[in-house]
Amino acid sequence: MWWLDRHAPVIRILSVLWTYVGWALIAVGVLMDSVSVVAFIRAKTTVNPLRVERASHLVVTGLYRVTRNPMYLGLIALLSGWATVLGSASPWLVLVVFERVLVIFQIRPEEAALAARFGPAYTQYARQVNRWLGRARS
Repeated sequence: MWWLDRHAPVIRILSVLWTYVGWALIAVGVLMDSVSVVAFIRAKTTVNPLRVERASHLVVTGLYRVTRNPMYLGLIALLSGWATVLGSASPWLVLVVFERVLVIFQIRPEEAALAARFGPAYTQYARQVNRWLGRARS
């Protein structure tokens, strides 16, 4: 992101207002990630997305009522904030690619593992709550 901003900025947005928006997005991302990790710790289940088989509980409260992936959404918010603070359009290309790679190589396999581990409970939860944001339509 930084390299693209410095060497291929495309469009430069340097307004102080945008910098404040960027820092606010970073703060929201850090807060979402922190709250999500605390929810996993309270449920006494693994936070490690590479060890889904160690999950002992399906967390569906707190932020998990409105997004199945608040930790990843927090990371996307943080990176969106950083792209905004950098002040050009090109870092957003990295963010779009990152989101697609994240879904294909991490989220989809993780969802399959959770469905195998928690069965109908996860399937019902996935029907009710969208991957990124909002309650699913009934």
